[in-house]
Amino acid sequence: MQEKRPLVEALEKFHSNKPISFHVPGHKNGLLSNLPSGMKKAMEYDFTELHGLDDYHHPEEAIKEAEGLLAQVYGTQKSFFLVNGSTVGNLAMIYATCHFGEQILVQRNAHKSIFHAIELVGVEPIFISPEWDTRTKTATFVSLALIQEALEKYPLVKVVVLTYPNYYGVVSSELEEVIALCHSKNIPVLVDEAHGAHFRAHKGFPKSALAYGADVVVQSAHKTLPALTMGSFLHIQSTLIDVNKVNKYLRMLQSSSPSYLLLASLDDARSYVERYSEMDYKQFTYKRKLFIEALEMIGLLEVIQVDDPLKLLIRVGNYSGFQVQKALEAQNIFVELADTYQVLLILPLLKAEQEYGFANVRKRLKSAVDELRELTPNSPEDICPSGRNSLSTLEMSIDVLNGKQGEWIPYVRSIGRIAKGMIIPYPPGIPLIVVGEKITIAILTELEEWIEKGALFQGEHRLEESLIYVVEE
Repeated sequence: MQEKRPLVEALEKFHSNKPISFHVPGHKNGLLSNLPSGMKKAMEYDFTELHGLDDYHHPEEAIKEAEGLLAQVYGTQKSFFLVNGSTVGNLAMIYATCHFGEQILVQRNAHKSIFHAIELVGVEPIFISPEWDTRTKTATFVSLALIQEALEKYPLVKVVVLTYPNYYGVVSSELEEVIALCHSKNIPVLVDEAHGAHFRAHKGFPKSALAYGADVVVQSAHKTLPALTMGSFLHIQSTLIDVNKVNKYLRMLQSSSPSYLLLASLDDARSYVERYSEMDYKQFTYKRKLFIEALEMIGLLEVIQVDDPLKLLIRVGNYSGFQVQKALEAQNIFVELADTYQVLLILPLLKAEQEYGFANVRKRLKSAVDELRELTPNSPEDICPSGRNSLSTLEMSIDVLNGKQGEWIPYVRSIGRIAKGMIIPYPPGIPLIVVGEKITIAILTELEEWIEKGALFQGEHRLEESLIYVVEE
């Protein structure tokens, strides 16, 4: 087991020499900053690419060593630290494997960054709908049978892009077979595993897509490991993909001025995973069990456990997830996301000696439920909200659409029109409407449900005026 943290050690050594800055960044080791003292202290380590700290885009020293250790821990051919989030990893892997006009098979509940990559590269997406899980009330994974049908119907597909696990911690039981099927046709499989960076920590967690043979896997280290926000990993283990090509696009798409604080946190996160022990996992699961048992004693409150032990779904009677979220925030508890049915909690990946104050959390959750009892429940009927076709394509290709004018119209009159703007409930960041898609009754019904329950949206929209952006007729 490696105890080294090369980047952390390099930063500590550089800082200990009390360097005088005549270089960027302009805050001069925090001297000129008026930020609060806690923030300002961290700026003493906010260095740039100086002698002794290596070169992020051409690593030969600490960064190279740290990324080498990362590859060892995750068992890959090559692994990279990402400073622009999993978004840049998703962009790079699609740029490196697809060309303009080629067909790509994409899981429909992918993150918005996947759809942005499709638009930027100009590939033709074939959307494949995931299964709906009635227990967690979420869109989960695509079935082996549907993947097989899609590849038979669209034999020119160059790449398959999957999401694993889903945002809620549900994994596919058929992923290994899906990857084997794609490889039998020499089709690489790219996996957005943003919520699975911790899977490597212990066998009690689900297996990573890497263990099932995925060619490229992108993970958000900042989501479940102790890395700073925007810190991610990209892993390659493939005979079908050129590592140098992926690296080329990472150099093009990422900042030329990487944050060394962020890089050091990735080095530390890798070490955290590597040193996560059997006792750590045993104590984590024990504390988790006690927490769940305490929550289940609260009237109206229901806990739904999923494949990933770090994820818990919380429902309260017939109250919508947005109502529950608002009540929890009044108690200063902030959850990962809310949807029409529930809220999602991401638990800390605790080690044996660490505590988290679950008793206090339980007390505040009880108070939030008591406050909710005074409100009128606002939860929808228990139905699948999607109603989309299993396989679908864009009604209008991106290159054609880019030459068209757009117009704002009331969304209630948008059925049959072609979207020119993306609409994304956020979180979780999965597009409801994709540029180039025809708006259907099912899509509009789902949009109205999100609006009614108080969801927040990203993308090109004016939903506060009940308007959306479509191709002008």
